[in-house]
Amino acid sequence: MTAANDVLVVLNCGSSSIKFAVFDAGADPLPRKPLWNGKVQGIGGPAPDFGETGVQVFPITCSADHPYRDALTLIRERITARLDRRRVAAVAHRVVHGGSKYFEPVRVDARVLADLQGYIPLAPLHQPFALEAVGILLKESADLPQVACFDTGFHHTMPEVEKILPLPYEAWQRGVRRYGFHGLSYAYMAIALAERHGAAARGRTIVAHLGSGASLCAMRDLQSIATTMGFSALDGLMMGTRTGAIDPGAILYLMEMEKLSLEEVGQMLYRRSGLLGVSGISAEPRVIVQHEGDAGERGERARLALALYIRRIVREIGALVAVLGGLDALVFTAGVGEHNAFVRERVCRELAFLGVRLDEAANAGDAFIISRPDSPVLVGVEPTNEEWIAARDAQRLLGNCASGLL
Repeated sequence: MTAANDVLVVLNCGSSSIKFAVFDAGADPLPRKPLWNGKVQGIGGPAPDFGETGVQVFPITCSADHPYRDALTLIRERITARLDRRRVAAVAHRVVHGGSKYFEPVRVDARVLADLQGYIPLAPLHQPFALEAVGILLKESADLPQVACFDTGFHHTMPEVEKILPLPYEAWQRGVRRYGFHGLSYAYMAIALAERHGAAARGRTIVAHLGSGASLCAMRDLQSIATTMGFSALDGLMMGTRTGAIDPGAILYLMEMEKLSLEEVGQMLYRRSGLLGVSGISAEPRVIVQHEGDAGERGERARLALALYIRRIVREIGALVAVLGGLDALVFTAGVGEHNAFVRERVCRELAFLGVRLDEAANAGDAFIISRPDSPVLVGVEPTNEEWIAARDAQRLLGNCASGLL
C-alpha cells in the first residue's frame, strides 16, 4: 500500500526511447499531473540525450553493448537524486500486449515476465523493451513492486464477433485473435470525455488515437465495442512507419517472388512503410505537408502519402460508424491528433456526409471542441494521459494486495 510520502514511477519504453513520469502517490486522489517527467531518446543511436521537467536537455553516453540498461540506470539515478527522502512505492510499466491471459494490471514476477516474453513477436517495437526494463529491475531491485499495465486490456469488452479472425477455429482456440491496442489512452479518454462532455460522450463515440502508431476505437457508453488494430499493432490505419491493414497476398508475393525473408518482411512492415515508405521524406505528417508543393516526384509522393493517410482514417471511421449505427462524437487524441489541425480538417472535410461541421478557428487553436454549434456530430480534441492511467492502476493494485483482495 502506498504511504503519504511515496511516489509512483511510470515507464513507457520504446525501441529507442524511455519515457518516465513520477507521481505523488500520497495525494488522494492521485494527481493527473506528474511531479516531474522526462525521457531518454536516441537509445542505440549516435547521439542519445536526456531531458526532464525543469532541466535542459543534455547529451548522454550509452555503451554499445548495453545502451538500454545504461539509459535505464541514468533515469534511476536522476529520479533518486530528486526524491528528497521519498520512497518509490512501485514502478508501473506500459506493456503493449497481454495476450489472451492478461487483461487487468498485474504485479510482475519471474513467472509473469516469462509469460509476457512469449508475446514479443506480436509487438516487436515495444514489448521487448518494456520487458527488458522489467527484467533489469527484477534483478537489481527484487523487492520493488512492478506492475504491468496492458494496452490490450481496455478492449476486453469487445463482443466475440469483433475478436475472432476468419481463420480455422483452432487458431481462435490457440489465442490468435483480434486484441486491440492503445488501451491506456482509450481508458483515459473514457474518463476525460465523460467529465468534459457528459451524456454527449456516452453515445456513439469514435476516438482517433493518431500518433506514430495510430488506431481508432468505437465506444458505446464509453466502452470499447470495436477497434482498428487487431492481432498485432500492424493492423488498421496507415501509420508513421507501419503499413496498417494490407492484403496478405501482397506479403506472400514479396516472400515468394522477391524472396524476402521473414525478418526482411517484418522490418518492411514495421519500420519502412506507412508515411515514411510512401513519401520517402518522413514519418511525421507535419514534415511531409511542408513538401506538398514541391515540384517533381518529391512533391507527388508527399501529396500521395498524405492523401492515403487521410483516406485510410476516413475509410476506417466509416466502417466503425456502420458498426455503431451512427455517430454522435468524434474525438482526436495523441501527438498528431492533438496538434495537427490540418490532419483534423482534412478528415472532417471528408466526413461532411455525416453532418460534421468544423469550426475552423477552434480547430486552428486546438480547442477542446472544434465542431460548430450546429454540427450534429460533436468533434473534439482531448489530450491523452497514459502515464496517469498506469500510475492509477498500480496504486489500486497495491491497495488491493495490502487489503487482502488479491
